[in-house]
Amino acid sequence: MKTLKHYSILALLLVMFNCTVSPKAIDYGNDGCSFCKMTIVDKTHAAEIVTKKNKAYKFDATECMVNFMDDFETTEIELFLSNDFSEPGTLINAKKATFLISKNIPSPMGAYLSAFKSTADAEKMQAEKGGDLYSWEELLTHLKG
Repeated sequence: MKTLKHYSILALLLVMFNCTVSPKAIDYGNDGCSFCKMTIVDKTHAAEIVTKKNKAYKFDATECMVNFMDDFETTEIELFLSNDFSEPGTLINAKKATFLISKNIPSPMGAYLSAFKSTADAEKMQAEKGGDLYSWEELLTHLKG
C-alpha cells in the first residue's frame, strides 16, 4: 500500500511539472509549419505559439504565425515566439520584440519580416538594410490592414 501511495505522489508531481508552459524546440529540416505546411528550415525567421495547455504550433515565419491566429482563439495562447534574427534559432517573446520589414532581408513567406530581441539591433539592421520598424501590436495592425 505504501508503494502505491509513493507512486501516486510521484505521478502527481510529474503531471504538475509537465504542465509548465514553455517553448518547444523546433526540429529544423523536419518540423512542418502549422499554417502553410512547409518544412521549417530557416533559423532566423521561424516562430511558435504555445497554448495555455502547453500545445506548441510551429511556423516557418512570423507571418505564418500571425495568419494562423485568424483561426485560433487568442485567449488560449500563452506564448507568441519569434526567432531572433540576431541569434538564429533563439526564440524570443514576440510581444516584446521589435520587428523590421525590409525588402533587403528575404523571409520564407515573402513578407520580408524579421524579429529582434533588442531594439538597438533592429535599428542597426534598419540603418544597414532599410525598412520600417514595428512593435508586436503595430505589426498585427500592419499585417491585418
